[in-house]
Amino acid sequence: MDDSTTALVVLGVVVVLFIWNRLPVGSVAIIAALLLWATGLVTTAQAVGGFGDPVVIFIATLFVVSEGIDSTGVTTWAGQALLGRAGTAHRRVLVAVCLLSALLASFITLNGAVAALLPLVVLLAQRIRQTPSQLLMPVVFAGSCGGLLMLMSSPINIIVSEAAQDAGAPAFPFFSFALVGVPLLVGTVTICVLLGHRLLPDTTPEHTPPDLGQHAETIEAHYELTDGFYRLRVRSRSPLIGAAPADVDLAEFPGVQLIAVEDGAGASVLGEVHDDDVLVVTGPGSEVTHFALSQGLAVHLTGSAAAADLLTREAGVAEVVVPPRSRLVGETVYPGMQREHELVILAVQRLGKDLGEGPMELAEGDAILLHGRWSALDRLNRDRDVLLVDSPEVVRRQAVPWGPKATRAVVVLAGLVVMLASGQVPPAIAGLVAALAMVLGQVVTVPQAYRAISWQTVVLVGAMIPLSTAIESSGAADRVSALIIDLVGDGSPYLLLVALFVLTAALGQVVSNTATVLVVTPIAIAAAQATGTSVQPVLMLVAVAGCAALLTPIATPGNMMIMSPGGYRFGDYWKLGLPVMLWWFVVSITVIPLVWPPT
Repeated sequence: MDDSTTALVVLGVVVVLFIWNRLPVGSVAIIAALLLWATGLVTTAQAVGGFGDPVVIFIATLFVVSEGIDSTGVTTWAGQALLGRAGTAHRRVLVAVCLLSALLASFITLNGAVAALLPLVVLLAQRIRQTPSQLLMPVVFAGSCGGLLMLMSSPINIIVSEAAQDAGAPAFPFFSFALVGVPLLVGTVTICVLLGHRLLPDTTPEHTPPDLGQHAETIEAHYELTDGFYRLRVRSRSPLIGAAPADVDLAEFPGVQLIAVEDGAGASVLGEVHDDDVLVVTGPGSEVTHFALSQGLAVHLTGSAAAADLLTREAGVAEVVVPPRSRLVGETVYPGMQREHELVILAVQRLGKDLGEGPMELAEGDAILLHGRWSALDRLNRDRDVLLVDSPEVVRRQAVPWGPKATRAVVVLAGLVVMLASGQVPPAIAGLVAALAMVLGQVVTVPQAYRAISWQTVVLVGAMIPLSTAIESSGAADRVSALIIDLVGDGSPYLLLVALFVLTAALGQVVSNTATVLVVTPIAIAAAQATGTSVQPVLMLVAVAGCAALLTPIATPGNMMIMSPGGYRFGDYWKLGLPVMLWWFVVSITVIPLVWPPT
């Protein structure tokens, strides 16, 4: 076999493996790179060189930037602000969530937007007495449009822009994608509003993601928190110095109760009270203040029981359960007790009943409510002596809009947009600067940045680049483009655009849209050059058709993410997806040639 035939055979094997869907997509991409090396179509440097490609670097940095925006509560703030004005009318809510999805997807990619909006949309559907299936699919389709608003909105945009530059044409300006993306979004939302209720199923999913938007109120009601607690430090001139804890007279302060006395190391004081010891008390705030002033005490820490104070930008609460064989079993604790990393116990329950304010011994299955800084609560994920009920990170993202680091995250994002829009900084460099700023600005931690990167996407793109290179260098792209030209003729660039849209969109329903664009791009460039057509309209069309992953749940992770929460079946996607895709086809054939003339 000649090189072009070998390249097409490898492509066929890869497509079959993608459709088979039994192997991870990253593994299939690596298999493709290894086959190309084994057949001699690429060198060792070319087989692994894709992982160092600027496109891959830029994509990886965008995940870090997206994590900074999402983890600081910016997406929650935007969602609550927009949906708070939408009311409860179905159409207004549908339009609002679709526009919000497109906006978020343009900044944090489709998958990030869907992940951020999924619990919010499910909750909203319940509030307006609609099933989630009536909202979730339009949200994903609108998010796909959002991927075509800016250069940084999708890996596909970066791929076609770099390809245009490599082919000798100008790269696509930062906001040029919006010339196609805005008409796509308007038409998609209109179709979803007019036809969605007829074409979408009205099903209730078996499982829904937790709603943590009212987490503070839920905690307050469940634990029956009343007066909260106060930690009062004994000053050097306090009359309580030398007294035993049992002799502390609280008769003049109605409602105030002494829970415990601790020394500087946090151990219980059984003998005399000393300077710098801490009294843990509960009771009405006014009486506690009166007690502190009269006894020479300084307020060291307060634990308010009000829902508004449980979750703030700086601190929050976490529920943990004592598992079997935990070192905490048998330990004596009490509300107001300070633990490691300045975590304070607010309440303890056993079998759903509060154990009160006095000291108690912990047993297996006890539930403990802890309060502290978010950074301290996050460490509970690694504590083997407790089991978290809800992840503090998830609670913070849903219940604390516009966190303390949100402003820094938005400033970094704005800087990235300015760098990319100016065209003076290469995308990979701009992305590295933004990702570094997120870490050095302490918006995200280093481990958090590594976790945020979708390594599946990085491996997929990096390992598929050699296949794209081989298709071009072996002559396979010329052979396929010749077949397309024979089919549609070389006289009308519009017929070429139609053929490329059909090829890209069809392949993108069963193969990752990023991999699809990497495969079709060299074919599209070869066909454009053979017919004398400008590569810019051809590549923009490939980008649009590549994002049109609308007919199957396996076409994109965003489609798959909503399948279970929406109660969708495989055959539900094409019913709404087909009219939306027809609109995308119309926009591609009419708008793209007007903005980027084919000849």
